[in-house]
Amino acid sequence: MTDPNLQLKNKVIPIKIQSQAIFKDIIGRGPAMQKIFKIVEKVAVSGTTIMLNGETGTGKGLIARAIHLASGSKDKPFVQINCGATPEALLESEFFGYRRGAFTGAVSDKPGKFELAKGGTIFLDEIGDMSADLQVKVLRVLEEGEFERVGGNETIKTDARIIAATHRDLEEEVQKRNFREDLFYRLYVIPIMLPTLKERKSD
Repeated sequence: MTDPNLQLKNKVIPIKIQSQAIFKDIIGRGPAMQKIFKIVEKVAVSGTTIMLNGETGTGKGLIARAIHLASGSKDKPFVQINCGATPEALLESEFFGYRRGAFTGAVSDKPGKFELAKGGTIFLDEIGDMSADLQVKVLRVLEEGEFERVGGNETIKTDARIIAATHRDLEEEVQKRNFREDLFYRLYVIPIMLPTLKERKSD
């Protein structure tokens, strides 16, 4: 499989960030991570969807936050959710919120992550763990920028930038029909492959 980082060459315009403060919480003095920092500086201002690939523990969440802090929406919300750690039955309401009475225990309206991230960034960690039904609904958000709360009829618009991450090989998951091909291409606008810990021994 072609190194996805090479695909960035003709997609972004190089910029310079005066301060490296956005990387202060990331251990990365070695060449492997310095390369990633340079990519982050280039893609952060684009506002487009970014897909972070890498093994568990490689710092995907920290890189996602760095992208947000380097973007033009740094003063807006940064909202994250781990799709793998959140029970499937709760994930839809966590994404989109719910209306009062939508289910037992829904005693009042509650906004979801996409709504809370308005104007900012939503980080969908371990997106490869989502069910097929939820993949369809996230695809709609990517295509149309809108959704409804669980139990509601009102269409809500969102302009949140999406950063997704996974430790899975989503291309392989598409071939196995575990992940939607159309969602795959919507997410892989700008893919970034994080180096493994073995490649970062100097850190």
